Amino acid sequence: MTVSRRAFLGAATLALPLLPTRRAAAQAWPAERPLRLIVPVAAGGSQDVVARLYARGISEVIGQTVQVENLPGGGSNIGYEAAAKAKPDGYTLLAGSDTLSINAGLYSRLGYDPLGFVPVLRSVKVPQAFVVKADHPARTFGDWLEIARKDGAAVGTPGNGSLAHLLGEVIQQSSETRWTHVPYRGGALAVNDLLGGHLQGVLINIGAITDHVRDGRLRGLFVSGETRSPALDETPTLAEAGLTGIAATGWHGLVLPPGSDPAVAARLNEAARRAQRQPETAQRLASLGVEPQEEEPEALRAVILADAERWATVIRRVGARPD
Repeated sequence: MTVSRRAFLGAATLALPLLPTRRAAAQAWPAERPLRLIVPVAAGGSQDVVARLYARGISEVIGQTVQVENLPGGGSNIGYEAAAKAKPDGYTLLAGSDTLSINAGLYSRLGYDPLGFVPVLRSVKVPQAFVVKADHPARTFGDWLEIARKDGAAVGTPGNGSLAHLLGEVIQQSSETRWTHVPYRGGALAVNDLLGGHLQGVLINIGAITDHVRDGRLRGLFVSGETRSPALDETPTLAEAGLTGIAATGWHGLVLPPGSDPAVAARLNEAARRAQRQPETAQRLASLGVEPQEEEPEALRAVILADAERWATVIRRVGARPD
């Protein structure tokens, strides 16, 4: 899909003055009615859990209900398209993720512009983690690579075109190691097959395996961020595992439909940041292994654009296709 970089970067910024009618609308928001938060994945997964935490926290901050609506399917595209077509009046939010950036290069045709949403907040960073069964002979990722080169290996991910899949392709190229990629329709199935001995590793977002590592059923060989995750502080980073320059983290965040008022995005940004500081919310986010971010809306815009360019290159190189 061809995306206009100029159109993306030229979207309205917070510095632009509001016209009188827009100023009045922004000041009145959100007194009119409850907000709707579209979550483009099924209920129960980590992205859904994070979205619901923010929905509850924002509701408490702004004094207005935030109603969650799950619209899963199509690689998140069903939910994304619904949000893109919603009225840009500040009453529809979207729980976006790194798939917005990836989908820009993964799909040749989409019913929306992945880079056209108005950013609110990159709410959390989501490191990826590579895990093996606790009884696997590899104690480090270097050990695992040597075994994989000798005996072969099957590595599960949440699906073709997922961040885990693309990161795995980068790691294979960098380490000069090939393994069999086994895509699943959801991370839980991959983890179950790993525990059952049908895979030699799984690369997945950290929230899906944190409890298994803590319980001693799985062993983490690396996390994909530039620093260790507080949730798995004994698991080394990719750089510490011997692969430098390829750190990558996913993200969950909040965006508004194209054409939404930046002043409303700014107010939601503040509400979301206040929500994530609430002790109960902060504790739950920490238990999931995700890392809350204190950023302005434009920081998310930069992340979406940079990731779109980075992953489009990998997608073209490996010929990745959606499930």
